[in-house]
Amino acid sequence: MAEEKGLFNRLVSGLAKTRDNIVSSMDSVFYGSSNIDEDFYEELEEILIMGDLGVTATYNILDNLRDKVKEEHIKNPADCKEILINSIREQMDVGAVQYEFEEMNSVIMVVGVNGVGKTTTIGKLAGKYGAENKKVILAAADTFRAAAGEQLQEWANRAHADLIGGQEGSDPASVVYDAVAAAKARHADILICDTAGRLHNKKNLMDELAKMNRIIDREYPDAWRETWVVLDATTGQNALQQAKEFKEVADITGIVLTKMDGTAKGGIAIAIQAELGIPVKYIGVGESIEDLQKFNSTTFVNALFSVE
Repeated sequence: MAEEKGLFNRLVSGLAKTRDNIVSSMDSVFYGSSNIDEDFYEELEEILIMGDLGVTATYNILDNLRDKVKEEHIKNPADCKEILINSIREQMDVGAVQYEFEEMNSVIMVVGVNGVGKTTTIGKLAGKYGAENKKVILAAADTFRAAAGEQLQEWANRAHADLIGGQEGSDPASVVYDAVAAAKARHADILICDTAGRLHNKKNLMDELAKMNRIIDREYPDAWRETWVVLDATTGQNALQQAKEFKEVADITGIVLTKMDGTAKGGIAIAIQAELGIPVKYIGVGESIEDLQKFNSTTFVNALFSVE
């Protein structure tokens, strides 16, 4: 319980900038308006869109609010706050967020453009799973970025994970082939594959991912499969656009949002789930391994609005 409380407090402080951006503005509407009229809804709409919740989520949330106001004959703007919070929770609920892979022999392919914190995220995940006594193998299949392999090696050492790498510029698929062989031979619980972060040449990326996936299909058919895209929350709507583009080239099963503590655009987590229907699996709210947290929509919204 104390550990959960600690995580919640980290999340609360990590979302401080987003809270200042969204919640204080909302409160001025809820507690400063005398009527629930079109101006009231327009002000809320502007706050939600400026808070990076995205157009789809914003309209869904406000439609829901309008319906409830009618049904329950609400007259006081302040009474709308709780309804709006619940509506945001509903927007973020894409069913049970799946962590089944933790109980299986799993392969997690991690994609994302350079600079979003992809390699660091993989290192932190390795540390998390290692701390749960899982055998983790990392595949350094980003063979195009010179520092990627070295960076991953540092994390592997810290996480007591095995690293399978290739020469700079070598075929990423061959690295994945070797990593799969190692995962099977060493009875690994989780194999995490780092991949090159390129979106400007979608065709190449698609071919490369397809080749890696074919190898895993053939060599490790029983493995549970995940493909996650890592996004930098500070980029707001650009992160949503990246997620859409990666969804075009890969079967994305989850999203990791980094740098949530450095941004007022944390509402992007809501936009992504509402628009893409892909669960956010983890969010990063700081530098340490503990600051990469499993995502829970209820906890996220409670932390955003400081509701215990």
